[in-house]
Amino acid sequence: MIATRVLPLASLLLSAAIFGFFYAWVCSTMWGLDAADPATAIRAMQAMNASVRNAVFFPAFFLTPLVLAITAGALFYSQQRHAGFWFAAAAGVYAIGGFALTALINVPMNQALALVKVPASTQAAAEIWRAYSEPWQHWNQIRTVASGVGVLLTGVGLIRIV
Repeated sequence: MIATRVLPLASLLLSAAIFGFFYAWVCSTMWGLDAADPATAIRAMQAMNASVRNAVFFPAFFLTPLVLAITAGALFYSQQRHAGFWFAAAAGVYAIGGFALTALINVPMNQALALVKVPASTQAAAEIWRAYSEPWQHWNQIRTVASGVGVLLTGVGLIRIV
């Protein structure tokens, strides 16, 4: 019961949560920051990056690949190989396109921005913000797509459970 009902639903919930988190940055947060005063955008992004490391974010970001992999293993063990395959695929897609990409690209960019002293000059702040925002958004869009694919693969796995 746990392997074939609870774990798959937990996988779906976590996958959808992290996809939603990344998606919100794509369709509102970054556009809002881009429209704001550049110094304000830098300060706001610094504050958001500092606050995201919390107990609410932890399960969606860190546990998603683990729960997906455990679900895949449990389904393989219970002879539900077709369903297990889709959960394993979801785990791989998120682990590479969501988790690893974030750890290797977005987090270092965030850490570098955290060290920035916001300049008084609007032009200087605009240059800093543009140099950060454009590539950060590019990589965020990739991790959003990867996470969305992970949700879809999880859904396919769910409908393959007998």
